[in-house]
Amino acid sequence: MNAPAPLSGSTPRARRMDHWLHHFYFKSAGVHYFIARRCRPAGIAIGLVLVLSTCLAIGQKGEAVFQLFSLSLGMILIGIPWAFSRRAKLEAKRELPRFATAGDPLRYTVRISQLGSRRLQRAWLADTAPDPRPNIADFTLLREPGEAERNGFDRRLAYFRWQWLMLGNRLFDGGFSNDGLDLKHGQQARVTIDITPLRRGVIRLDDLRVLLPDPFGLFQRCRKVKAPAATLTVLPRRFPLPKIELPGGAAFKISGEANTNSIGTSGEFVGLRDYRPGDPLRQIHWKSWARTGRPIVKELEDTFYPRYGLVVDTLSTQGTDHQFEEVVSVAASFAASIDTGESLLDLMFIKSEAHIVTAGRGLERAEKLLEVLADVSPERVENYESLTRLILRHRDDLTSCLVILNGWDDTRAGFLRNLTRGGIACSPIIVGSGTRPDDALGYWLESGHIPRDLQRLPTRLAALT
Repeated sequence: MNAPAPLSGSTPRARRMDHWLHHFYFKSAGVHYFIARRCRPAGIAIGLVLVLSTCLAIGQKGEAVFQLFSLSLGMILIGIPWAFSRRAKLEAKRELPRFATAGDPLRYTVRISQLGSRRLQRAWLADTAPDPRPNIADFTLLREPGEAERNGFDRRLAYFRWQWLMLGNRLFDGGFSNDGLDLKHGQQARVTIDITPLRRGVIRLDDLRVLLPDPFGLFQRCRKVKAPAATLTVLPRRFPLPKIELPGGAAFKISGEANTNSIGTSGEFVGLRDYRPGDPLRQIHWKSWARTGRPIVKELEDTFYPRYGLVVDTLSTQGTDHQFEEVVSVAASFAASIDTGESLLDLMFIKSEAHIVTAGRGLERAEKLLEVLADVSPERVENYESLTRLILRHRDDLTSCLVILNGWDDTRAGFLRNLTRGGIACSPIIVGSGTRPDDALGYWLESGHIPRDLQRLPTRLAALT
């Protein structure tokens, strides 16, 4: 296994600088979030008015400036103590759906109970997303798209890289209740909250707050609400696909032994035989049992369905994971579109080691594959040998493999060669930047134009053999 090539500028001095910058940005972002959470936009505006009027009042005798200064200072001196003297004692429970989809708005309900002795008015709920600040590993390894084209000052400070990582780590937008709370002691209510998940994965919601503003709406107190943590699985974004036929189809075969492609005895009637332990009761031939005095069952033709492999290339070493996320979305689009009612689908990928998850008749539903893809993370170290061994171990069961590649290079070309030499019929789909390389095999999807290129795929995908 080969480690990814070091990024430009990854000298010991540059790494020390990145560590110092990460520490500074991490602490600064925490302070900014603490203040912004408690100071509303109107409070920021009145603070700017106070600063401006203070500057204008220096050396001036005009009453209007002093009146503006006194008004803004008075509102701040009343608003801050008022907001932070408010109290609320609440219990709540979120009612979340099982799944959401990245990019699609979601509305869920929160059951809330007022436990305080006083009536609670002019209050709102807010569900806070997990901390989006990147860790030191991502800050030093990943690079903002186009960072190399920035001037030297911006590249050294890496502020735009920090902002890009912060934006990419945000799990959802929104999170505020639609209506204000007005509850008496012991009263219960249902409050709706709207969020828009921004990226796939599992969102853990464990920071529900009640916002208690002052009468002017300048500042607010954020009181934690007692509520059990809840999780929401966000499935990958999916693209519409044309009607596509994968290589391979159903076959029918009479057999006493069923292999992994067999769904069961659901074909044509073949004959009668004596009952064997394990035979389903619905196949008992009652007339023959009554005539012979011993249990007789109907023997049906075993039905064999195609078994497809969906191989996802999780290696990402380009410095940005945008293309990797497109690979996952393409894989999710096929996993959701392939009819697992009439086939089996094996999802195979690397996550530290080779994994396989199967969906289809009698097994997991297709949603299970999407749930697994929601939790797939990019790999930084090449491990195609392990993935090749996993696929070849199941080659006798596979009808064909759909291979979703993250870019094209000699290593991935060798990976495909090893599969085809092992007798696997592969249909490669490559997600890459720019124009298609001359030596690329399979179908090319240009990064940034995935929906357009997916619609251009042929009705029947060809396989490399």
